[in-house]
Amino acid sequence: MTETNSHAVAVSGLRKSFGDKKVLDGIDVNVPAGTVFALLGPNGAGKTTTVRILSTLLRADAGHARVNGHDLGQDPDAVRASIGVTGQFSAVDNLLTATENLVLMADLHHLGRRAGRRRAAELLDRFGLADVAGQPLSTFSGGMRRRLDLAMTLVSRPKLIFLDEPTTGLDPRSRRDLWQIVRELVADGVTIFLTTQYLEEADQLADRIAVLDGGRIVAEGSAAELKRLVPGGHIRLRFTDAEQLAAAARALGADQLDADALTLQVPSDGGQAALRSVLDRLDAERISAAELSLHTPDLDDVFLALTSR
Repeated sequence: MTETNSHAVAVSGLRKSFGDKKVLDGIDVNVPAGTVFALLGPNGAGKTTTVRILSTLLRADAGHARVNGHDLGQDPDAVRASIGVTGQFSAVDNLLTATENLVLMADLHHLGRRAGRRRAAELLDRFGLADVAGQPLSTFSGGMRRRLDLAMTLVSRPKLIFLDEPTTGLDPRSRRDLWQIVRELVADGVTIFLTTQYLEEADQLADRIAVLDGGRIVAEGSAAELKRLVPGGHIRLRFTDAEQLAAAARALGADQLDADALTLQVPSDGGQAALRSVLDRLDAERISAAELSLHTPDLDDVFLALTSR
């Protein structure tokens, strides 16, 4: 498999301005097929603009992009045929039932009457909506409407789904239900391009995360890699007596100790090498810790450290 074909999204030098306002200033993004990619950034950073460009809803000013192997500029119809988009706001028709919404979407994709109804029934069952399939959408909760919205995106069996802040306004249980659906989709081979304001969401779901600020990608990596970019990580050791605590502080050259709690903090990037170094030094001095825990910055710390607003 070539590098181009192994990526569901391959973007280089993407630029977009609205008048004098530069929204995207030459971003590069590569999303391996069958993974979850999360794009984080403050309000107005350009997340939705990126999704609109990659889903053919907006034309870029410059740059090159391939989506599911299709050139965005030269073959937008092929791009559209291979993707699904779930925006920030539900796209369901309130005057129709859940079944009618799905059948309408099937008709728009020319599935045929029998195949469309069969696909609608499959999705209603998969998303836990079969029991309310014939009810008006006015009786649906926010979580139910969001599940139906995602089900409509899946009617055409897209290879890549853009989820633009999909859990905005949902309660914690509905949000976690949607997370589970995303995990199941990825297990089936679907690629997810996610934008979100919920950092826990990116931490839970994403294989890789990019932080967008000022029109540029300011950092990219796994959640663990991004957390190691921010100072504040440490190894916390607890000892059974003051003598062991003092000996460990001398051996490790650490001065962040709590004599009452018998604990010692050693700065660490959270990596395996740093942890091994601390344990080797303790072993060399025949010092045994009663308890060890690793503390790393969370994505909130990363977000605040890397973005300017």
